[in-house]
Amino acid sequence: MRKIIEVLEGFDGVARAKYLVAAGVPASQVRLAMSQGLLMRVSRGVYALPDASPVLTSIRSLPAEPTCVTAAIIQGLWVLHEPVKKHIAVTHSRKYPGYICHRLPGYPSVADIVVQSLRCLPDLDGLVIAESAVVTRGLQLGVLRQRLAGRNNERERLLVEQIVPQSQSIIECVARYHLRRAGFHVESQVNVPGMGHLDLMVDGRLGIETDGAGFHMDQASFEEDRRRWNVTTRLGVPTLVVSYRLLTERPQEFIAMVRDALARLNMAA
Repeated sequence: MRKIIEVLEGFDGVARAKYLVAAGVPASQVRLAMSQGLLMRVSRGVYALPDASPVLTSIRSLPAEPTCVTAAIIQGLWVLHEPVKKHIAVTHSRKYPGYICHRLPGYPSVADIVVQSLRCLPDLDGLVIAESAVVTRGLQLGVLRQRLAGRNNERERLLVEQIVPQSQSIIECVARYHLRRAGFHVESQVNVPGMGHLDLMVDGRLGIETDGAGFHMDQASFEEDRRRWNVTTRLGVPTLVVSYRLLTERPQEFIAMVRDALARLNMAA
């Protein structure tokens, strides 16, 4: 019984019968697992563990596979906006009401998910997912460049060139994107002696530290953040601390704040 559970866990809790057969799980074991409540048949030829994701279960019951931003959410990649409609990969031209259908043969790889996201989503949403895959899943930039080598992929290639493999969070990625669009020179994860790495450095003069409640809730992190900010002050590195909500809801205000800070630095020079 352990084998069938392990096989299903390898498919995030939902698998078609053909994958169970390919893994060497006999039909008798499937029936026994169902009788014991360890397994459910959610549609014809599709089986799921009791705690499987309802979203994944509904998609694979179509049958289809999650892709693009929906797959990114399921796989735990950084996602800026959750879509109203689920994005699915199908091997045929049939459309499913309530879903965004992408034509894709087979099971989407991480590279497939990223390429689809870059092509389908607004620039920043696609960049966030792509950078997350590079940072957290080890997806190679060379793989993305190769997949997007065609002449119709210029926009996507430009986004790939903005990816920073050393990025630490979605909030850093968002801040960097807005700063570069505004024409600033931006360095990521700049080493500051005695402090560690500053999230961003703008025009070689102004530090940016990204701060969000989801990343800094415990006491140890709170104290470490204050230590870092105090070090930059003592070293004469002016640093702005910006929040996730500021960057995602009021990016123009963020850019105006950066311009004002740099202007005042120029006046003081």
